[in-house]
Amino acid sequence: MPVNERVVNAIEEDLALISEAAREAGQIALRYFRRDPEVWWKEGKSPVSQADLEVDGFLRRLLLEKRPDYGWLSEETADNEARLSASRTFVVDPIDGTRAFIEGRNVWCVSIAVVEDGRAIAGVLDCPASGEFFSATLGGGARRNGSPIAVREPGRDYAVAGPRNMLHGLPPDVYARVTPHPYIPSLAYRVAMVAGGVLDATFIKPASHDWDLAAADVILSEAGGRIVDGSGKRPHYAGPDLRRGALAAGSGRLLEIMADVVAHIRE
Repeated sequence: MPVNERVVNAIEEDLALISEAAREAGQIALRYFRRDPEVWWKEGKSPVSQADLEVDGFLRRLLLEKRPDYGWLSEETADNEARLSASRTFVVDPIDGTRAFIEGRNVWCVSIAVVEDGRAIAGVLDCPASGEFFSATLGGGARRNGSPIAVREPGRDYAVAGPRNMLHGLPPDVYARVTPHPYIPSLAYRVAMVAGGVLDATFIKPASHDWDLAAADVILSEAGGRIVDGSGKRPHYAGPDLRRGALAAGSGRLLEIMADVVAHIRE
């Protein structure tokens, strides 16, 4: 079998694995959804629920049993730098949008990516409360519930999400054409909305982490968009530094304009 074909097959096998794992994890999370799970606060700011921890443990056991040579990076697992020597790494957010989950809103998802050389090569978002499943492999296209998706075609007006201070940084003629979207607690889901053409773009405030973005990044990339920093560069995932600065997600000329706004954000 040619090398390229072997690589493609390996990525597709990884996609099948993380797809099955995410769906099972989503069902575990649903057992706690709208049932008042126990909640703790990390550093007094960020919530973690009983469901987050159970899903994290389930995914860690399942995925590392199937791929023991892969690294592991998850929001709910203490980081181990031994992962840096792995050729591929699972980057996981057991429940992205925990605040929405706790509040009983359906905009949360299980996020799993496979990262190689700093880039997500396969990613899935299982959003069981909304009945949506997003998936993509590098070079293989992006899908929602099995159907291909693509970013929105450019128009005169824009639906854009993100912090208001970042939106207000847009040039006045562009901002006049923007309809700000209400806050979406799950960053991964918000990026998937851009990939699916529901939003034109979103700003991403400083201090997001790799587990918030990696899976959604490959989905958006395969749908025709990108996540970029102020210099137009993609994030590098699963390296020593897990925290990202200000970013923008979208496509076309609007993304270029938003990247210029990001370049002037003081973190």
